[in-house]
Amino acid sequence: MDSTDSTSTPPPEPAPAIPAPETPPPVPVHWEALSDSELLRRRLCDFKLKLEGSPVEARVQQLYAELAARGLQFRPPCYLSTEWLTPDRIPAVGIPFYLAHPRLIKLERLMMLEAEGESESECMRLLRHETGHAINYAYKLYTRSRWRELFGRMSLPYDPHRYVMRPYSKQYVVHLKGNYAQAHPDEDFTETFAVWLTPGLDWRKRYQGWGALKKLEYVDHLMTQIAHKPPPVTGGPRYFAAAKARATLETYYRNKRRVFGEGYIGFYDPLLLKLFAPQAGTTPAVRADKFLATHRKHLVNAISDSARLPKYSVQELVARLSQRAREMNLFVKEEPHHALFTIGISLTAQLLAEQTDYRSTRENETA
Repeated sequence: MDSTDSTSTPPPEPAPAIPAPETPPPVPVHWEALSDSELLRRRLCDFKLKLEGSPVEARVQQLYAELAARGLQFRPPCYLSTEWLTPDRIPAVGIPFYLAHPRLIKLERLMMLEAEGESESECMRLLRHETGHAINYAYKLYTRSRWRELFGRMSLPYDPHRYVMRPYSKQYVVHLKGNYAQAHPDEDFTETFAVWLTPGLDWRKRYQGWGALKKLEYVDHLMTQIAHKPPPVTGGPRYFAAAKARATLETYYRNKRRVFGEGYIGFYDPLLLKLFAPQAGTTPAVRADKFLATHRKHLVNAISDSARLPKYSVQELVARLSQRAREMNLFVKEEPHHALFTIGISLTAQLLAEQTDYRSTRENETA
């Protein structure tokens, strides 16, 4: 009997198991006592935040009272979201989740240096602004020929972070910082509505002689027309709702800080040598890094307000400049008060120029 050699193939080894992603720990009942690091490990949706019973609920009710005082039937539905927003063509207002609890406001300030809408006055300005969007969409006001004649077409391209601003123009109202009415026709109407709605503001007197007055008068006429009419557009998805955000707060802030901080590349040495000197020029000598650190808060606030840039982005730049100035052993070369003014102006101009160059490069790369 012939025998044939056969080689048996051993069974393949099982593939290594892919570890399941780490499940974020549950949010305890008394989560406000958690440390910052512990809070950041939790998912946003697990906080079960609600508008009802939160500090911001009273401000929403104040908004509704302002609308009622103007005879308007419309009440925009409000919900907690990841940012201030009114979804395009959807008459609903998203309010940042952190405003629902003082502990989350504190964390927002820690991570982003500010909590937009924290004060009652700022929150109400933002609510009136977003309500302007909502009422525009609810009644399709943007489809009216007179609306388009005064404000422009909704179809125009729009980038809320990049628009031509004419600070002294009297064709636009001034409500939110950054002359935001000039960003787009939708924002122009929304800001005009917010000014019209503001309690105690005599907008006729405030804007007497301005081209913006005819826009305010149109809004006044328009609101009288729709005051007691139900809106033709209601409902719609709640985009970016906090209740559905499954990312941890750590991931949320990492992404937010990356977006707010991108766009500034290394021009540090030429800039620093323009602003400071390699040897002491004042008596007593003031080190550049110490000077920047001492005046950091003032510089960040001033540059952020004037250049319409997030405080986090500006602080990141000032911190990097300070570190590089220390490495280069630079000193303030003029009287500190004058130096602060010069540095503030220079950094603002450089940030704006760098932002424009960066975005142009990105657009060319992706074209």
